[in-house]
Amino acid sequence: MEWYAIQTYSGSEQSVKRAIENLAIENRIQDRFEQIVVPTEAIYEDKKKLTHRSVYPGYVFVKVDLDTKLWHMIQSLPRVGRFIGESKKPTPLNEVDVEKILDKIRNPAEPKPKVFFENGEVVRIVDGPFANFTGTVEEYDIEHRKLKLNVSIFSRNTLVEILYSQVEKII
Repeated sequence: MEWYAIQTYSGSEQSVKRAIENLAIENRIQDRFEQIVVPTEAIYEDKKKLTHRSVYPGYVFVKVDLDTKLWHMIQSLPRVGRFIGESKKPTPLNEVDVEKILDKIRNPAEPKPKVFFENGEVVRIVDGPFANFTGTVEEYDIEHRKLKLNVSIFSRNTLVEILYSQVEKII
């Protein structure tokens, strides 16, 4: 069995994974599939809601005993683009690349905020006592999901510490 990358429509990784699993069950070929993987990472939508997003958007990775018939069966599934490789023959992934992918699953990173901020960036405060003020990012603490903003209050610059979830980027 070898690892292959299947290109999918972005955002359809989990549905393609389920479709491949169902294909294996319906055709009684579960033994041909060793693993079907969609690496994800945890992100914070807001201060409490934790969600997951794909580390490799638009890709599903499978360890499979692939032949031409099975290749065409997978290719015909909804929202599947193509196998990575030559147009007539999918190319197996090399072991170094597979190890990097699997390492992201075995050792997931700490959850990150959905939005990142940079020093000097101007943001709008949307929650808390400073709602509707704008401020400039002076420092950011990814671990605690906090920002230190320079906010002008009564014509005086004041350093304010605030949660990521209490601000939004100004576009």
